[in-house]
Amino acid sequence: MLTKTDFIRIPYTPDLSSGGIAYACRSLPHTYNRMGGSSTKRMRRIAGGVAVELAFRRYLNEHQIPFDVKGATSFTDPDKYDVSLGGRRCDIKSFFITRRNQIKSLARDLSPLTNAAALIPSDQFVGSHQKESDIYIFAFLTGLNASNQHDIAKVLEAGKPFYLIHTLSKNWAKPKAWYSLGKLALKSDCNETLSIELGGQDADRNFISERITLEPQKRVQLHPRLHTLAYIHVNKMPDARIGIHSPNLNKTHIVQASEWSNIWFYGMSIILTGYLTRAQFRKKARELPAGSKVYQYNKTMTKNLMVPVAELNPLGELFEKTKAWRK
Repeated sequence: MLTKTDFIRIPYTPDLSSGGIAYACRSLPHTYNRMGGSSTKRMRRIAGGVAVELAFRRYLNEHQIPFDVKGATSFTDPDKYDVSLGGRRCDIKSFFITRRNQIKSLARDLSPLTNAAALIPSDQFVGSHQKESDIYIFAFLTGLNASNQHDIAKVLEAGKPFYLIHTLSKNWAKPKAWYSLGKLALKSDCNETLSIELGGQDADRNFISERITLEPQKRVQLHPRLHTLAYIHVNKMPDARIGIHSPNLNKTHIVQASEWSNIWFYGMSIILTGYLTRAQFRKKARELPAGSKVYQYNKTMTKNLMVPVAELNPLGELFEKTKAWRK
C-alpha cells in the first residue's frame, strides 16, 4: 500500500513553464483534443504536462538515476513515451491541481493524494502500442492559472510572468487544401509598438515562426512562407484590435483586445506519486465513466481506466531497480 512517505515532491521553477509553452506552441497543429475545450486550454494542459516531464528528467539527473531520452516524444507524435528507465519505456501521466483549497491542503499534508485516481483515458490505453513491461508514472502538479481578463490584469499589474496568445480557427490552422496563405498583412490599432510572433507550418508541414515589430497604425507584410497559422503571440497586452489578412484565403481575422489568453502556468510543486507497469495497470484498473468526480477533477471529460493512487508501486523501488539494471 502506497503512503505519502513514498511520494516525491519537486519544487516548481519558472523555466519549466517556459519549456512547456515552447513545446505546446510547436505541437498545437498535431495534438488531439481529447479533453475538449478551447485551444488555449489544450495548450495550457500540454505545457503543464511537459513541465512535469522536464522536472522529472532534472530529478533523475540530480539523483544520478540512469535514463534514456532517445525515444522522447516529438511534438508531431504526441503519444509516444517520454523517457526510458532500464530499457523500459515510461509514460508520465500528469494531473493539475488548481483549486486553492486543495493546494493549501497539499502544502500541509500529501495524504489526500492517496485517495486520488490514477487515470488513463480508455481509448488511449486500448490504442497504445506499448509493451506490457512499459511503465506509467503518475504525477500531480499544483499551481494557478490567470486565464480570464480580470486575472490577467492582476498579473500584469504585479509584474508577474505571462504569455499572451491567440489561436486561430481551422480555416487558418488546419485547412483542407494545402497552399500558402500568401503575403500575410498585419495592422494594429494599438497605441504602442508590439513585438509579435506568428506560428504555423511551411510547405513541408514543418513548424515555423515569424517575428515582426508592429508599430501603431502601420501595415506590415510577411514573406509567403506560412501555409497554416496556428497562433499569434504578443509581448504585451494590446489596448486595441489587431487585424491579419491572408490574400490566398481572402479572409481577414480580427483579434480584439479582450481575445488574448494567458497560458503561463504559475506552478508551485510537482508530486510524483507512484508507478505501475502496463501489465499491472491492466490487471488492477476498473472503468470510470465520463462525468465521474475524482480528487483532481469535478468531473472527468472522457471514459477512463482507474487505479487508486494508494495501489501504485513506490518510485523509490523503481529507481533502485533502474540502477541495478544499468549495472
